[in-house]
Amino acid sequence: MIVPRDQHSISRKEISENALKVLYRLHKAGYEAYLVGGGVRDLLLGKKPKDFDITTSATPEQMRKLFRNCRLVGRRFRLAHVIFLPEIIEVATLRGHHQILQAEEASKGAALTNHNGRLLRDNIFGSIEEDAERRDFSVNSLYYSAADFTVRDYTGGLKDLEEGTIRLIGDPETRYREDPVRMLRAVRFAAKLDMTISNETAAPIPKLAGLLHEIPPARLFEEALKLLQAGYGEATYRLLCEYQLFQPLFPLISRNFTENGDSYMEQMLIRVLITSDKRFHRDMMVNPVLLFAAMLWYPLLAHTQILIQESSLSYFDAFPLAMNDILDEQCRTLAIPKRLTVLMRDMWQLQFRLSRCHGRRANKLIEHPKFRIAYDLLILRAEIEKNTELQRFSRWWGEFQVATRPKKQKMLVHLDHEDFTSFYPLLKSGV
Repeated sequence: MIVPRDQHSISRKEISENALKVLYRLHKAGYEAYLVGGGVRDLLLGKKPKDFDITTSATPEQMRKLFRNCRLVGRRFRLAHVIFLPEIIEVATLRGHHQILQAEEASKGAALTNHNGRLLRDNIFGSIEEDAERRDFSVNSLYYSAADFTVRDYTGGLKDLEEGTIRLIGDPETRYREDPVRMLRAVRFAAKLDMTISNETAAPIPKLAGLLHEIPPARLFEEALKLLQAGYGEATYRLLCEYQLFQPLFPLISRNFTENGDSYMEQMLIRVLITSDKRFHRDMMVNPVLLFAAMLWYPLLAHTQILIQESSLSYFDAFPLAMNDILDEQCRTLAIPKRLTVLMRDMWQLQFRLSRCHGRRANKLIEHPKFRIAYDLLILRAEIEKNTELQRFSRWWGEFQVATRPKKQKMLVHLDHEDFTSFYPLLKSGV
């Protein structure tokens, strides 16, 4: 289906100037060029796209000759990045059916897919019709032409967009085996766009969820950020659980789920995701350190208790060992970068220091670069546990950090330290 310019809602005023530059130059050089994917989808929905991707009949090498500010990336499928700092326009060559490549690879004795059907290489080019069939979901398979400004739909994407349906193109099980991350993308788009996953698209997901174990942990970490920190984390989390996709990402957490879903850990999950969603939609910074530190806080406490019982260690000795164990286990499935795990450790350790509210320690602590984010975790804990002492600590620190210097001195002088319990019961209370 080709929709003329006067019958769709996309205006060039809503498209990035840099994306238009790339489209126009490709068209002028004699290549087909289309805006494609989420950018077209969002424009048709009246939303502002986060980025603008382009597909073209030009090969990556031809792209590099045409654009001096171009670099080629990717191994499984070669892409061109046209760099207009700070914006990067991603350009892909129109893809063809990989059966042709499979025959070529077989003649060389090389495998195109692994034993589960996952694509290992995919550098074969084709027509726009073939490219449309190779894309994942119909709503992401819509094209805006640089030649005549029409919208092109070869897979029923416009109908699915109108009906609010996420539908995988082709045989769902085959497409998931080609790339298991498509199961996560189905859930992410359903939550973000407030759409429903079609029955045939949803049906294979629970039985194929285990294929995610084959995906490199570094890639799963990036996917987890898109799933949980893009403004629709709570809805995404519930869908991940529904389709049994949460366990491959967070086995440490999922094995501690309760029948009623009301443990401190599960309450913390919901609360920190709601908090992140609100911050995202208010254009405030969303910090992955707080997300992962909060999600793993109660498993950390539980494991600390286990180490104490098994080895008679003190809390001071068991806690850092537990941090190592928890982070090591989580990073086997999600490769949380060291720059984040270092900050998570600081946040967790600061929960000890936040229980000491006297003298120079209090003044020095609020100057700590990680004080604010550690305080945010303390607030979450107090809200969830309904612990009187935790609530008093969070209120005290909330007042202290915004108080004038004379008021701070007065708060410290009149603070009755005996009114506050020590850090140990406060940590132990969450187990």
